Amino acid sequence: MSTAIDHITEKLAHLPPERLAEVVDFVDFIAEREQERGLVRAAQTTSEVRLAQLWNNDADAAYDRL
Repeated sequence: MSTAIDHITEKLAHLPPERLAEVVDFVDFIAEREQERGLVRAAQTTSEVRLAQLWNNDADAAYDRL
């Protein structure tokens, strides 16, 4: 990973300041999107556990056989 960071750092060194600001905004956007995806995955996992408790029970088993 260090080589990728070194490569990016080298490229950034040649950009004018206004372009660096764009790069920072883009990196922030990517980080925020990843955080949101993590929250969605956590919510899905929690939902699956809760819904499994609702659906997987003896009282509901009769409906499973229909």
